[in-house]
Amino acid sequence: MTADQDDPRTEEREHRAGFVALVGRPNVGKSTLTNALVGEKVAITSTKPQTTRRAIRGIVTREDAQIILVDTPGVHRPRTLLGERLNDLVRETLGEVDVVGFCLPADQKIGPGDRFIAQDLVEMRTGRRGPRVVAIVTKIDLVGRDALAEHLMSVDQMMDFDEIVPISAVAGEQIDVLMDVVAAQLPAGPQLYPDDQLTEESRDDRISELIREAALEGVREELPHSIAVVVEEVVETDPDGDPFAEVEPGAGRLVVRATLFVERDSQKGIIIGRGGSRLKDVGSRARAEINQLLGRKVHLDLRVKVAKDWQRDPKQLGRLGF
Repeated sequence: MTADQDDPRTEEREHRAGFVALVGRPNVGKSTLTNALVGEKVAITSTKPQTTRRAIRGIVTREDAQIILVDTPGVHRPRTLLGERLNDLVRETLGEVDVVGFCLPADQKIGPGDRFIAQDLVEMRTGRRGPRVVAIVTKIDLVGRDALAEHLMSVDQMMDFDEIVPISAVAGEQIDVLMDVVAAQLPAGPQLYPDDQLTEESRDDRISELIREAALEGVREELPHSIAVVVEEVVETDPDGDPFAEVEPGAGRLVVRATLFVERDSQKGIIIGRGGSRLKDVGSRARAEINQLLGRKVHLDLRVKVAKDWQRDPKQLGRLGF
């Protein structure tokens, strides 16, 4: 054995890389935390539960480690085929990652949903090597010191966590500490993605999610689950309107055409609003985010269609990407 291998600091110099799933009940701050860790918006956020529908990957690259974050849908009691598939997606994801970040909000008591997830994690670690599990106590900016201390003790009693880290993604508290803790739990290995890549999501997927995020604001509780968005095309057109003109990339008018799907005619009316006012507002908010994402101004063409009971229809779920 060489002197370098005997050196206890050798392990600290090893580069680490791996996948980290953020799990928890709906609306516990997983998407906000993903964006805070990556340093850029890669996951949409909303006060509505079940906003996240895909296992979105955000990538954090440091000199000593690369952390690939998987922001999973919130685990919930499913009432539709879509809900069942989202829960299945979470379980499938947990079986493929190196570390699980179990998010537990500091401003809410531990409930049946949290215990259900904890039991799943305990079973995964029984009889075989499961993922490391880090408890992430989110939203600590919303509670006092005594309440936080009591909550941390309750979390510690749930299961045998590898680490417990209290954080606030909104206030930026303990984010660096969390990254250090998570990186230390990853296996040694080379970098998996280029330095400048922040997500594995495609351009069109990110655009569709930004449109859905805008559509979620201000709608009634039953409607958010019924909204799906498909980007039909992103095309460069002649600024003078000539459909036959050849346009150099970046020199024309960038047009994004997308369709919002709902389940009933009444929902279509809600999304469009009186005289199209609400759809216009959705388009305005989504366009501002898309402009920032693409680094240029776009023309956003939105349509609303009814796909009856799509959350319960296997064929329509497939067409909508679920």
